[in-house]
Amino acid sequence: MTDFQLDKQPHRRYNPLLDEWVLVSPQRNLRPWQGQNEEVTQAQSPSHDPNCYLCPGNQRSGGTQNPSYEGCYVFDNDFPALASSSSSSSSLVDPSFASFFKTAGARGINRVICYDPRHDLTMSGLSHDALKRVIETWKAQFEELAALPYIDYIQIFENKGAIMGCSNPHPHGQIWAQEGLPSLVARTQQQLQHYYNMHHEPLLSAYLQAELEANQRIIYQNTHFVVLVPFWATWPFETMILPKSALRDLRGLNPELSADLAMALSKITKAYDAVFKVSFPYSAGFHQAPCDGVAHPEWTLHMHFYPPLLRSASVKKFQVGYEMLAEAQRDMTPEQSAIILRALVS
Repeated sequence: MTDFQLDKQPHRRYNPLLDEWVLVSPQRNLRPWQGQNEEVTQAQSPSHDPNCYLCPGNQRSGGTQNPSYEGCYVFDNDFPALASSSSSSSSLVDPSFASFFKTAGARGINRVICYDPRHDLTMSGLSHDALKRVIETWKAQFEELAALPYIDYIQIFENKGAIMGCSNPHPHGQIWAQEGLPSLVARTQQQLQHYYNMHHEPLLSAYLQAELEANQRIIYQNTHFVVLVPFWATWPFETMILPKSALRDLRGLNPELSADLAMALSKITKAYDAVFKVSFPYSAGFHQAPCDGVAHPEWTLHMHFYPPLLRSASVKKFQVGYEMLAEAQRDMTPEQSAIILRALVS
């Protein structure tokens, strides 16, 4: 009987964070591509764009003028998805069809964080000190928003690149603080809690130890953080940053941890840019313990990177058809993408 080869034969992998599976089909890497090719723009941006809504001193689309900031700059989103004055999150149900037509309030705060005054930088181009300032700003924002009594969860994220729907190339991310847990976080919370109840340790702490022992998907590590390709990764070059110590949310960061996290961010974003010699697009963000006043020993702070590029700078992975109707699917194995990224970490 021939041994099963994960790098050559289709198989499914389990994602314990979401209780779902991903289909891995490495044999499909041989198929020809005659589909859409994305436009790749390599034009050099100016260090200050007078037409950019996020550059220092410029006027935003809502009429507010930005200060001449020199480090990070945070402001309330001019076009928020949540509303601080929204009604309570208690369900608002149409009594005629209570089972189907449910609504709930969407109370919260949306903020924008500009990483740097320079318009022509991305996270991969920020200095180590600048990255530490970004991390310190994330932490300060988390502490401030978590102190609000109605805030239960804080989602910090970044969409980079036009292919990811980013409407402004200035280096920036977003912070959405809300009442209640968003759906994917609620699913993760359930999985983490179940594992903790069974094993009396955080799922991601145990998973990281297994990954370190396997040493197949590790891209980079320093004293406090590990960058790896998750065993269950869906996107071609998906990665995760995990702490080596017990860390539930950003409030647990100290200067030493922040410095190592900054180094991990620099290493992975620089490696991404080197894959296809282009500024690599992605959606990225932290998952961390809810700030709902409850102790969450089951949680481990972690950061996801979801880049869409597949075969080149102009060919992206589409989540359509089978992915939308059945389950996630990928062609290149996580181990193969880990080899590529690991070779590009300098």
